[in-house]
Amino acid sequence: MIALVALAGGLGAALRFVVDGVVARWVRGSVPLGTFAVNVTGSFVLGLVVASTTAGSDVRAVVGTGLLGGYTTFSAASVESVLLARAGGTRALTAAALHAAAMLALSLAAAALGLWAG
Repeated sequence: MIALVALAGGLGAALRFVVDGVVARWVRGSVPLGTFAVNVTGSFVLGLVVASTTAGSDVRAVVGTGLLGGYTTFSAASVESVLLARAGGTRALTAAALHAAAMLALSLAAAALGLWAG
């Protein structure tokens, strides 16, 4: 089971890399939206997985903990917000705060929607 979770985590990280790159190519701007998109979609899918599986199930462990744990990223989102704030000035600080707050709010809403839909 540990090997399956680890392999799924690696697959999730690779998927995050691809999605982040695709979003970055589609949407050019000073605010990094790739990690934003990854965290919101990952929260939705995790909600679906949790709603449709039982606690302790192998599917929840492999898909939820492994795949989606590797796919979503709180640390990258945190660093991106700090880098936005470090760009300087009140406008940069406001953009960073809005970016972080919006990602959190939309990720929570997506998780709730996934739980409801599942």
